[in-house]
Amino acid sequence: MKKLSKIFRGLVYILPAVLIFSYYPIISFGASETMNFELSLPLIWLLIFDVISAVIFILQRDFSFFKKWQWLLFPIFATVSLAWSYNFTRGILTVGILWLVVFAVFAILRLRKIFYDERGFYYTFLKFFFGSAMLICVWCVAQCIMDIAGVSREVTLLCRGCVYGMFGFPHPNGFAIEPQFMGNLLLAPTLVAAWLLMKKNKNLKRESSRGRVFDNGSVGPASKLQFRTRAVTVVKNTSGSDSLCLKFLFFFIASALFLTFSRGAIYAFVVAMIFMSVASLRSKDRPTRDHKLGRTALSVSRVGWFRTLGKTWLTIVLAFLFSLNLQGVMAQVSPTNDTYFSGVSKALNHLSLGIIDMGGRVETPVDGEANENDSEFDGYVEESTNIRLGLTKRAAQVWLKDFKTAMFGVGIGGAGQAMYDAGLIDSPKEIVQNEYASILLETGLIGFLIIIFTIVMILKIIRKNPISIIILTLGVAYGVSLLFFSGFANALQIYLLPPVIYIVFLKKFVS
Repeated sequence: MKKLSKIFRGLVYILPAVLIFSYYPIISFGASETMNFELSLPLIWLLIFDVISAVIFILQRDFSFFKKWQWLLFPIFATVSLAWSYNFTRGILTVGILWLVVFAVFAILRLRKIFYDERGFYYTFLKFFFGSAMLICVWCVAQCIMDIAGVSREVTLLCRGCVYGMFGFPHPNGFAIEPQFMGNLLLAPTLVAAWLLMKKNKNLKRESSRGRVFDNGSVGPASKLQFRTRAVTVVKNTSGSDSLCLKFLFFFIASALFLTFSRGAIYAFVVAMIFMSVASLRSKDRPTRDHKLGRTALSVSRVGWFRTLGKTWLTIVLAFLFSLNLQGVMAQVSPTNDTYFSGVSKALNHLSLGIIDMGGRVETPVDGEANENDSEFDGYVEESTNIRLGLTKRAAQVWLKDFKTAMFGVGIGGAGQAMYDAGLIDSPKEIVQNEYASILLETGLIGFLIIIFTIVMILKIIRKNPISIIILTLGVAYGVSLLFFSGFANALQIYLLPPVIYIVFLKKFVS
């Protein structure tokens, strides 16, 4: 049993690193007219993890998974929908992955005592979590450098739309299939780093039993601030090197996220940070009025808290400016005719959906005049937005074609085939690229309502926890990102990382 527990812990520790390889290396088993048959490292990890977890449950004679029927409503309904799925093969594979994910989440939460029995598991996980994020960020920068240097795509692993010839500067996709997925993989480490900075830099925290105010668990020499009412001890943050390291992590990972040039991931990050900031200000965990400490202590608390938020957002702005300038420099040194200013202009124009236009961009030549030194796009690529919106509209069109489809959908995995049969798309391999529209189309209104019911149950569990802010922030970030892509198997980090972060940080801040 001890060996199995050790393997279980090890699998969870390496999860952040495994998720990085969301596409490369890929094991291909061929393709059909409707889908590609491929196996990635995260899927292999998921299968192994579930097998180990199942063995542990059997040895412990714990069969409570089958009793949690309220949490199994959606996978059960998705399985039943195979009976009317437009693509049974894709559907049964999707259902298989869905059940593996649900069981893995249950195992992470149910077997959390395996972590709590080990000393230092909190710091061990953070080392893997942030260490893997830093390594992939370094690889992303290396991809850009190699691309500009003329290294082939077989070596850099850049997608076809990622090379410098598109905008004059490359935008990395890491080991993911495209930059959007790479950006989404960086959401969790970036947001967790921001949250830890807010927790670490919080100036005051009441300890009512002693009437003293402490920094978030920091240990070190204290200085006393004498107020009229009484002496209040304020423990200074003495772990300067740790704080500096965390700030660098946040800055560097955020810079890499901006460097991916993925609007979906960047928008999700910004919205999530706004949510975290507002939630932190309204949270009961922030410094509040204490009549015993007096107005002066309250004033110091508020000033320190707003200062922390200001520093966090300043870091975000600096990270964005750094990545923006880096894109300009890459445009200047790339083999295209682009300049530093044209690179910056294109980046801002595309990220702002064409709203910000600084001018000075290299104009896209008319057909027949292009040469190898011209980049393909000169700013906002409206087609990229229109394709996604068009697929969402077509999915809604098929979903609303009749009452039966509206209620029950076209069956799990059948979105592409259903839109293709309706003559709305050119290939049945196409996905909706909007998870909400995809769920509605494949499982109908019933499946969508079940998802909402599940989310409500989750909110009831975490809303009173001291770490609810970071879990809800991740939920907001992933919720926004799901507007830009679909597919349960395409985003395992969305379903696996939050429960891991939940059990890791819950133990840290509750014990």
